[in-house]
Amino acid sequence: MDGATVSVAVVTSRIEAELIVGMLRSHGLRAAVAADDAGGQEPQLQLQGVRVLVAPSDEASARRLLAATDDTAGPVGRG
Repeated sequence: MDGATVSVAVVTSRIEAELIVGMLRSHGLRAAVAADDAGGQEPQLQLQGVRVLVAPSDEASARRLLAATDDTAGPVGRG
């Protein structure tokens, strides 16, 4: 992604963030993972939060998709 980004989710693992990014991309949105975990070498640092970033023009669509996913996930959802 080029230029500015907007955080649409903060989760506790890179794996969860990658799954969210994959879902967003499958719907045609530009998305990326941002984590301060030394490139995956220090996974314990992910506990500080792994962000899912999208282009500003995709923010509204991404938030709608995430909300729809939370609604269908039931009580085991991302919360």
